[in-house]
Amino acid sequence: MSVRFPLLLSLLLVLLSLVPVAAQAEEVVVYSARNEHLIRPLFEAYTRETGVKVTFVTDKEGPLLQRLKSEGRNTRADVLLTVDAGNLWQAAEEGLLQPVTSAALAANVPEHLRDPGNQWFGLSLRARTLVYSTERVKPEELSTYEALGEPQWKGRLLLRTSQKVYNQSLVGMLIAEHGVEKTEQIVRAWIANLAAPPFANDNAVMEAIAAGQGDVGIVNTYYFGRLLKDKPELPLALFWPDQQGNGVHVNVSGAGVTRHARNPQGAIKLLEWLSSEQAQNLFADANMEYPVNPRVAPHADVAAWGEFKQNPINVSRAGELQGEAIKLMDRAGYR
Repeated sequence: MSVRFPLLLSLLLVLLSLVPVAAQAEEVVVYSARNEHLIRPLFEAYTRETGVKVTFVTDKEGPLLQRLKSEGRNTRADVLLTVDAGNLWQAAEEGLLQPVTSAALAANVPEHLRDPGNQWFGLSLRARTLVYSTERVKPEELSTYEALGEPQWKGRLLLRTSQKVYNQSLVGMLIAEHGVEKTEQIVRAWIANLAAPPFANDNAVMEAIAAGQGDVGIVNTYYFGRLLKDKPELPLALFWPDQQGNGVHVNVSGAGVTRHARNPQGAIKLLEWLSSEQAQNLFADANMEYPVNPRVAPHADVAAWGEFKQNPINVSRAGELQGEAIKLMDRAGYR
């Protein structure tokens, strides 16, 4: 008895030490810049299917990145979920994410919609495209982003502020496509054609077009979808530019596994599920976005806007060139 007792005690201690690990494996913690009403149904569906609890914290992307940096190794976050490739690139650049090896994610997320180093993956897609007045513009008058700087659009163009990351990413992607010099010419021409100072958000741009303050603007597709869902009478339509060239500039809402994740395998399984055919419509349809998984069709309301060719440049370039884009817009007088 005196010999067996220490052995039994040791075995018991080993078993007890495994309990917290098993408990942790039943929970994944997500820091999300995506609003609660968009993610709660997703995570509840995941829990129903797998039994894994998903705990989430929502905030703006800036405070979430700062919180991850401040918490360091003590963070509870396993996953960072945010909008715009520029923000995802920034998180990876600051060492807040870790590389992931996953055949499922590689198969479900096209290469140009994920980090080349596999630190983050797009989970839904939005296009930053043209919106126009159906009362004063014929679609055949539109062609490219660059053409919005031509004389025919003098005093007719409306833009959102350059302070928003969506426009910084757009200009970054234009730099990737055209180079700094030509992109600055494009942006300067836009500013010269403005009908009013830049607006605070995409909805304000579209409302102003509908009110006759301008005739054409640049917005994210889901803003258009949400506005027209509430006000279907507005005389607005989308146009897909550059269809004879490189295609429409797209961006993503996406996620990565945090550098100090306590449950990295659970985090990867959640990301794989979010990119699956089973979950992609749940993720994208809630915000009138497009699934990134090419095997999944968009919601009928989104599909009704028509098919378009995407620009194939990797969206990570939006982050890499964000600093250059901000300086360029400042030089061009885009505020």
